[in-house]
Amino acid sequence: MHDHGDDFGAWCGDMGSATAHRTEEEWLDVARYLRHAANKLLPQPLPLCLPGEPQQCGRAAQQHVLAWGAVLKAAAQHVIEDASPAPAHALYAGQTLYQRSLAELRERAATLKGPEDRRG
Repeated sequence: MHDHGDDFGAWCGDMGSATAHRTEEEWLDVARYLRHAANKLLPQPLPLCLPGEPQQCGRAAQQHVLAWGAVLKAAAQHVIEDASPAPAHALYAGQTLYQRSLAELRERAATLKGPEDRRG
C-alpha cells in the first residue's frame, strides 16, 4: 500500500486512540479482512505491507485498518458506479442507501455496548 494516510495528523491533529478497544493482533486481523475484501473487488491485487508481512512498512495495524478501510470503501463505490444503469442510481445507492446502512450499523453497535462504553 502506498497511501497509509500519513498526512492525517497534519490534517486534524493527533486525537489519541479513543477507539483502542482492540489489541494489535485484533487490529491486524481486521486489517487483513479489509484488504482481502478489497482484493475481491479490485481489478488488480493489492500489495502486502501489513505489520509482520513481507515488505513490512512499520506502521501500526490500526493505521492499516483505516487505510485498507478507505480502499475498500472506494472499491465498493466503484462497484456501485459500474453496476448502475444511470448516474442517479449510483448517487442514490452511494449516498442514500449507504447512509441508511451506516446508521443501522451504528445503532447495532451502540446497543452492543454497555452504558459505561458509550461516548457521549
